Amino acid sequence: MSDSKTDSITYRRFTLDDIAAAHALTVELKWPHRADDWRFVAQLGVGFVAEDASGMIGTALCWKYGTDRASLGMVIVSPARQGRGIGRKLMECVLEELDGRVTFLHATPAGQPLYEKLGFRAAGTLDQHQGAAFQPPLVSLPPGERLRPLGSSDTARLVELASRASGLDRGEVLPALMSAADGIALDRDGELVGFALFRRFGRGFAIGPVVAPASDGASRAKALISHWLALNEGVFVRIDTPGDSGLTEWLEQLGLPRVDTVVKMVRAAADLDNEAAPANEVASASTATATAAARQAACLQYGIINQAIL
Repeated sequence: MSDSKTDSITYRRFTLDDIAAAHALTVELKWPHRADDWRFVAQLGVGFVAEDASGMIGTALCWKYGTDRASLGMVIVSPARQGRGIGRKLMECVLEELDGRVTFLHATPAGQPLYEKLGFRAAGTLDQHQGAAFQPPLVSLPPGERLRPLGSSDTARLVELASRASGLDRGEVLPALMSAADGIALDRDGELVGFALFRRFGRGFAIGPVVAPASDGASRAKALISHWLALNEGVFVRIDTPGDSGLTEWLEQLGLPRVDTVVKMVRAAADLDNEAAPANEVASASTATATAAARQAACLQYGIINQAIL
C-alpha cells in the first residue's frame, strides 16, 4: 500500500521509528503495553499508521503465519479522533495487506460491530486474568511426567507443539519469543510434551503460551502455570486463557481474577471447517464431532502469547 490521504488524514506503513508515538497512544487509552512490548510485536509483523497535523492518531498491525493464516491487533484510534472512520480505514489497509488469508483477532465490545461489518464472525472467547496475590498449590503429574527447564535444543519441538495447539505456523514467533522469555517444559519419559513461557509484559509479567496435553481438570496446564506463580509470589502476573480452557475458576481461586473477556473472531474462513482445526477448536463444545478420546490425545493451548499474535 502506498501512502494515502483522506480528509487531511494520511495513512502509511508503520515503522520502528513510530514506536514512541504508538506507545503514547496506548498510554492515552490506559493500555498496559510498554514501548518494548510494541517493539516486539512490530518487529514480527506489518502495520499501518493514521496521521493528521497533530501527529499519529491511529494504528493497526497484522502478523502472517505460513501461507494462509494471519492475525491482527493493536487497532487503536485516539479518543479525540474516534467516530471519523479512521479505524475502518486502518482495518481496510491491513486486510488488503493480508490478501484473503484466514485472519483472527480479539474484539472488545466497542470494536466488534466494525469487525462484523468487515466480515469477521465470533469463534470463541478469551478471558484475561491478572493479579499479584496467589499461593498456588502443588499440582501432581502422572507417573513418568516431570517439569524441567527448557534448553536451546528444545526450540524445534516447541514450534511443533505450539503450531499444533494454535493451528498457526509458529516458526517465526516462537524463536523470537524464546529470546525474551524464560521457559519450563513438561517432560514425559524423556519427550517434551508441553511447555509454558514467562516474560516481561505491561505492568509486570505474562505467562504464555501455555501448551499441554489435555487432561482431567486441565491438571498438566495447571502444573505449568503453578510453577511460574510459585516462583513469583506477589509479582503482578497476567495470563489470557481461551474461554473453554477450564481454568477460570481455578485462576480466580488463586488470586488471579478475570478482569476482562473479549471475543475471538475469524474472517475468510469458509473452508476452515473442512481442514485440520486447532486442537482447542476440535475439543470445543461447538464441534459436534469431538470425542472424549480425541480430547485426551489433543495438544491444547491453555494460554496465548498475547491478544495480538495469539
